[in-house]
Amino acid sequence: MDAAPARATPRPSFFRRPRIVWRRLSRRYIRVGLVRWLVLGIVAGLGSGLLAIAFHAGLEGLTHLLQVHLAGLSLPQPSGESLGGGLPGPYRPWLIPIFTTAVGLITGLLVSRFIPEALEGVTDGTDAMIRAFHQQGGVIRPAVPALKGATAIMTIAAGGSAGQEGPISQLGAGLGSLVAQKLHLTARQRRILLLAGAAGGLGAIFRAPLGGAITAVEVLYSEDFEAEALLPAVVSSVVAYTLFAFVFGGKAILAAPGYVFTNALELPFYLVLAVVVSLAARLFIRTFFTFKFELFGRLKKRFGPTLPMVLGGLCVGLLSWRYPQLCGGGYGWLELAANGRLDMLFLVGLFCGKLLAVSLTIGSGLSGGMFAPALFLGGTAGSIIGQAGHMVRPDIVTQPGGYTLVGMATFFAGVAHAPIGPLIMVCEISQGYGLLAPLMLCSAVALVLCDDIHLYENQVDNKFASPAHTADATNNILESVPVASVFTPGRPTILEESVTLKALADVIAGTSAFVFPVKNHDGSLTGILAVQDVRRVLFEASLHELVLVRDLMRAPVVIHPDMSLYDALMLFVETDLGQLPVVDAQQPDTVLGLLDRRHVFTAYSSTLKALKNEE
Repeated sequence: MDAAPARATPRPSFFRRPRIVWRRLSRRYIRVGLVRWLVLGIVAGLGSGLLAIAFHAGLEGLTHLLQVHLAGLSLPQPSGESLGGGLPGPYRPWLIPIFTTAVGLITGLLVSRFIPEALEGVTDGTDAMIRAFHQQGGVIRPAVPALKGATAIMTIAAGGSAGQEGPISQLGAGLGSLVAQKLHLTARQRRILLLAGAAGGLGAIFRAPLGGAITAVEVLYSEDFEAEALLPAVVSSVVAYTLFAFVFGGKAILAAPGYVFTNALELPFYLVLAVVVSLAARLFIRTFFTFKFELFGRLKKRFGPTLPMVLGGLCVGLLSWRYPQLCGGGYGWLELAANGRLDMLFLVGLFCGKLLAVSLTIGSGLSGGMFAPALFLGGTAGSIIGQAGHMVRPDIVTQPGGYTLVGMATFFAGVAHAPIGPLIMVCEISQGYGLLAPLMLCSAVALVLCDDIHLYENQVDNKFASPAHTADATNNILESVPVASVFTPGRPTILEESVTLKALADVIAGTSAFVFPVKNHDGSLTGILAVQDVRRVLFEASLHELVLVRDLMRAPVVIHPDMSLYDALMLFVETDLGQLPVVDAQQPDTVLGLLDRRHVFTAYSSTLKALKNEE
């Protein structure tokens, strides 16, 4: 008798193929951490890129309206940031103090009314992002970056002396935090996505994708950097930069000659630059914090936050009325300095005026970033040294404009203790790497000479000093232990949403479980019910037929078998529950059992003992 012919395996239909591909991609997203961060980095980059486009367009439009059309100012603009077309209106610089005072009043009223938590303990938006990472579990309330971004546009456009990068990094970080919360990510993952959003904003607004990514993960610490966030930060920065360049063009912000370091005899002059710029950085920090705490801080304690902002807006407006060159970020003047078109006396005046204008603007509480002013101050100080060196030894210092670029990175390295990101960013925004050697040397010297000063109040020394990594000091051994190694599948009691309180009391009495998965009539997992949430109404007889499980349950928090015990422990800490349901990664509505918190501690103890025995 002949054997029956083998049955051919049917080929997937045209409509089934996309489903199969999507299922495979979803499996990779769930199981492969790097793929997950690649996807989330793209999402953060798209969002932060769109926010950077909206922020930059709004700033350009309002700046042209207030400064060019109404006040009649005609300030130099960098090649990569030209304002909207049109000739300046009648010259009325006396409008600048009116604009800045009004912005101070509006900012004070809005911030004190809607986001009072943003008033204390931060230098600018970048510092607020740092605080959210270290102290707030990566959570940023959406209203904070939205209002700070809007008021920053008004501050800079009105004539305040501040930069764009602080608000845009806060906007990007806020977006990353929001996405992480919507996806119910852990605190650790929220922090990483927050950094990815900030990197996207920085990379886009500076047209510097690599520098933006490195700066975002480096500025958190003075002696460390967040290596785990590097992949999503780089991806986010590249995506955001690509979006931004598609709308505004990818031209570098500053157009400078291709300076190249070739003469070793020039190194002593660069060392002089490093020393002078470091001293200038110390002067800036001392002046800024004196204005912030000694002057405006005392006024804030006595009269509230609005009056210092109004006074700060009025004073910086009067200063900009007399010296319009101090308005905004000042990249146009930096480009002129880098091209050797400003004399030394004018540069000294720019430095002193900017030092005062920034202290009045940001020190009073007005919105804006400190990155651009720091680059401006460092660039002007570096240009002064370059011109002085050219006067002394023109045969050695043949390119004094290059000292402007080196001074920019050196100054920020000193005040923020972040040498690598700003160094790369300066190379990217000027599209030149010929000065890389003196950039590295001067940044290193500035780190040593400015070791005891900090621009960002929430920056910490390293991961050991960060509350965000407190758990890592003791629990990182659990990262290599999967949940599946300690979890035993079982048959947990699963409740339906329509179960009454009376029936629930009988279920609780007949089981030792403290947490119950909840499903709807379609069999989908919709929540979890914790006994601790039911105790307050469990013995209320009048509610037994009125209250249902759906009224008492929480949002679903689940664990996958391939998740690390470290991540599982973080979920236990966040939810304050003793048990959590374990579900199939491929079928999220299939509950495999309950993981008890004591299982995690037992695994930690046994793993620690095993490591000690190996030693």
